[in-house]
Amino acid sequence: MYKIIALDMDGTLLNSQKQITPRTKQAIALAKEQGVRVVLASGRPIDGMRSKLEELELTSDQDYVLHYNGSMVQNVATGEVIYKQIIDGKAAKTIAKLAAELGVNTHAFSQIHGLITPRVSEFTELESKINDGLKITEMDFSELDDDHPIIKTMIVAEPSLLSEAIKKIPAHLHQEFTVVQSAPHFLEFLNTQSNKGVGVKAIADHLGVPASQVMCMGDAENDHHMIEYAGMGIAMANAMEETKRIADYITLSNDEDGVAAAIEKFVL
Repeated sequence: MYKIIALDMDGTLLNSQKQITPRTKQAIALAKEQGVRVVLASGRPIDGMRSKLEELELTSDQDYVLHYNGSMVQNVATGEVIYKQIIDGKAAKTIAKLAAELGVNTHAFSQIHGLITPRVSEFTELESKINDGLKITEMDFSELDDDHPIIKTMIVAEPSLLSEAIKKIPAHLHQEFTVVQSAPHFLEFLNTQSNKGVGVKAIADHLGVPASQVMCMGDAENDHHMIEYAGMGIAMANAMEETKRIADYITLSNDEDGVAAAIEKFVL
């Protein structure tokens, strides 16, 4: 019996219209009735997740949420942080300098200023839109203090341009950061101790649940760590090919109620 179900949001829980379908809501509600903890695990900040947490009634002091790709894990109702590993201004400056050299843009999430970018692009505007209109602050990253608390920094660009930029990222940065692609236009740089697998494990350990009783579902590279950690790692039919290769099972797409289908098959 699975006791925790961790769900990525974009491309997994949400369909192409960024909606949770009635069938998916019902499957999640029935799983909760059986005592299963349902956890949303996203690269979004928590403010960009609250409307969906409320829609699924995952807002009690028994509910936990994993945001910023596992950089922070907390109790939804009390705000108690059970896991946190972030980076700093020095790291953000390094990544912004690299982005400029590669001809792409960057943005970051500051604990003080929120969503920051040296230049507002369509992809930072998309980040804001995805996160329910999160305010964007234009800021020269070179002015950040080295110890400024940064949750994560991202290189953002049109997919083909980003793919070329990824090929040119120095190898040492893959040692200094957890580097994951969360969408065709987003590449994320996190603390080396941050990823969705670590975040889900923090919740499972906190609740005394073994990995064998955890199910995780996702569609992209930033979901790989939790898919590999879980006793049942599930990829969506719309997932990246590499994501499908590491999964234990491939469900239907996010536009075919894939989350509901997997919950119905393995939990209900």
